Amino acid sequence: METALTRLTGVRHPVVQTGMGWVAGPRLVAATANAGALGILASATMTVDRLREAVREVRSRTDAPFGVNLRADAPDAGDRADVLIAEGVRVASFALAPSPELIARFKGAGVLVVPTVGARRHAEKVAGWGADAVIVQGAEGGGHTGAVATTVLLPQVVDAVRIPVVAAGGFFDGRGLVAALAYGAAGIAMGTRFLLTSDSTVPDAVKARYLAATVTDVTVTRAVDGLPHRMLRTDLVDALERSGRVRALARAVRAAAGYRALSGTGWRRMLQEGRALRHGKDLTWSQVLLAANTPMLLRAAMVEGRTDLGVMAAGQVAGVIGDLPSCADLVDRIMREAEEARTRVSGY
Repeated sequence: METALTRLTGVRHPVVQTGMGWVAGPRLVAATANAGALGILASATMTVDRLREAVREVRSRTDAPFGVNLRADAPDAGDRADVLIAEGVRVASFALAPSPELIARFKGAGVLVVPTVGARRHAEKVAGWGADAVIVQGAEGGGHTGAVATTVLLPQVVDAVRIPVVAAGGFFDGRGLVAALAYGAAGIAMGTRFLLTSDSTVPDAVKARYLAATVTDVTVTRAVDGLPHRMLRTDLVDALERSGRVRALARAVRAAAGYRALSGTGWRRMLQEGRALRHGKDLTWSQVLLAANTPMLLRAAMVEGRTDLGVMAAGQVAGVIGDLPSCADLVDRIMREAEEARTRVSGY
C-alpha cells in the first residue's frame, strides 16, 4: 500500500512502531523494519555511546529504513544528532518539538524529521519550521497524552498542514488504518500493539498483565509526575493517588536515588531538570522528582518485570488486544485487514 508516508521514508507499509522507552530496542525495531513498517528506536534512556551501539545493532539485523526517537531538550541532543547523521539513520522522531536549528541540521544531512504532537497549533508550528511529517497522537494514546480524541484531532491537523500526517492513539488493526486514511492521514503509528508482540523484550509477566487488562483498566493519572499520563491502573498508581505530600515526597526521593544510581545523573543535574519541568506548571516537588525519574519507574516494569512497583504506560487499545504475534505476522495481518476493509467500503 503506497502512501505519502511510504514514499517519504521508503518503507513498504504505512505503519509506524513508536519509540517507547525501555521497549523499542534493537530487536523490536529490526523486526518491525523487516516486516516492512517503520521501526523507531527509543534513545532517551541510552547514553550516547549506547545509542551508537544500538543503531549499529539494528543495522546488523536489517537493511530496511528505521528511525530514532530523541529528546529535543536533552543537553547532549547535538551529540545524539551527530550519531544519527554519521550512522545514516533515515528518520529522527521527537516527542517534543525540536528547535528550528536542529530541524535544519537534520534536513541538511538528509535525515527526515518527524515530531509527535497533540494539538493542531503544534503541528502548524513544526510544519512551519520544516518538519517532513508529523505524528498526531490523540487522547487514546499511551504515556503522556492530551485530552482530544484522535477522531477529532486528526482531521484538524490534516486540514491545517501540507506535510504527511501519521495518526496515533487508538490504532491496532487494519480497520483503524483504513479509517485513518479516510481522514486524510498517510499512515498509523502504534505503541502498545507493538509492545504486545513476540519480538518485544518486555517480560512475559508484564505482557500477561497487559493482555488481562480491560478497557476500563487503562486510566489517566497525574499522580506519577503531575502531567496527564495514560497507563494501566496498578497498586503503585493507587498508592500514589492516595499518598499525602510527605509520603509522596519520600517515595519520590527513593525512586530518584535509584534512577541516579542507574543513570549516573547527579543530584544537581536532577534538580536542574526538575526546576525546568516545574517552570510554568503547578507541580509539587515530589511530582518534580517523580517526573525526573519516571524512566526508572518504567524500567522497573518494562525491564525488570516488576508489575507491583513499575509504571506500565498503555494506550486504551490494551483492553482489546488478546495475542502476541510476531511483528511480521502483525503487519501482514493489518495490511490484509485493511484490504478487506477497503473492499467492504467500496461495496457500499
